Amino acid sequence: MSETTTAAPSEGTAGTDSTATPEPREHAEHTHHGYMSDKSRYLSRLRRIEGQARGIHRMIEDDTYCIDILTQISAMTSALENVGLALLDDHLKHCVAGAVAEGGADGEEKLKEASDAIRRLVKS
Repeated sequence: MSETTTAAPSEGTAGTDSTATPEPREHAEHTHHGYMSDKSRYLSRLRRIEGQARGIHRMIEDDTYCIDILTQISAMTSALENVGLALLDDHLKHCVAGAVAEGGADGEEKLKEASDAIRRLVKS
């Protein structure tokens, strides 16, 4: 009887859909994230976005005019995009730049991760 092996799907992908959200990855060798110095600011911004989402929920419950709801959705979407862009900027300045400066496969991997993240942000 012969053994056959199949390759596992690459980490962080779902089928062939390149827009699928990747699974969180473990980075044992990477102990300092670029956003750490601004962590409280990011959390504050995210709490504000949560409040906007609750406000939109209330607006729908209260039968608020559609355009007013859409305006709030636009504001919330913009705020979330700004958090994503700021995190990406921190990642490029700290995580990617450091890995590229050290050279090797880790730098190439970080560049690919950043490129994939940019692609997902642009599509959203």
